[in-house]
Amino acid sequence: MYSSRSDGWSGGTTGRGCRTGTRCSRVDRTDQLAPGTGPDPDGRGRVDVKLSVVDNRTRLAELAVDPAVAELRAEMAEQSAAFETAPAGLVVAWAVERFGPKLALSCSFQEAVLIDIAVAVDPDIEVVFLDTGSHFAETLAYVETVRDRYDLNLTVAHPVAGAEDHPCGTAQCCEFRKVRPLRQALAGKDGWLTGLKRSDAPTRRRAPIVAYDDSWGMVKVNPLATWTHEDLVGYAVDHDVPQHPLRAEGYLSIGCAPTTRPVAEGEHLRAGRWSDSDKVECGLHL
Repeated sequence: MYSSRSDGWSGGTTGRGCRTGTRCSRVDRTDQLAPGTGPDPDGRGRVDVKLSVVDNRTRLAELAVDPAVAELRAEMAEQSAAFETAPAGLVVAWAVERFGPKLALSCSFQEAVLIDIAVAVDPDIEVVFLDTGSHFAETLAYVETVRDRYDLNLTVAHPVAGAEDHPCGTAQCCEFRKVRPLRQALAGKDGWLTGLKRSDAPTRRRAPIVAYDDSWGMVKVNPLATWTHEDLVGYAVDHDVPQHPLRAEGYLSIGCAPTTRPVAEGEHLRAGRWSDSDKVECGLHL
């Protein structure tokens, strides 16, 4: 049901000798042609045929499209447009109803606004935290604070094998400490709730509310996509959401300790992330 909450919710081959996508000027047809008949007057059992490489590849691409996925993709695009001005709680409620136990929420625990909204809809929703092994001690303490506050159904994912060869800050670090662990955690799920916001970075400017994500093979739901940093702060104050202790020290976007610094006055809130490089995404939202 609805309440006065600002979030709006309380509760092979293509023929003999022809490789796929290549041009074949002659095709063996000895099983279908008799000497002196049809377009094979010399009786050699061969016939010239013309294949369009472009048309062939196009057809293969069409055949590769799963009709069910195409239908789901179109449905989610329509749903996203309908949610463009909807409150986050309504979006979460739709996702819970649509995907049930096959829905999970991933959280970096920079803040807990989406958790506050989601557990009001479904107290048992699965929340996934990626423990990269390089978090601030304050972040780990904050995870426990939020877990206790909401009695979370929390899954903690850890780096996969090989992560030790890619220390925090190196090119493949996030692949082994975030992307692959999350893929494992989301295995068997159909829906994924995230706290992604368009205001976070230029790479996220066109983030939909709901979309089928081809790279993850599931529906990705971003209930806070239209929110700003100020919206988050205001909601947290109004709903007494626990705050990450490092926010008071100028950490407005909090990731792994070795690659995160406080933000100076006038800087973008994510300026403190990977500030010694041109990196802006860890790979989860590409």
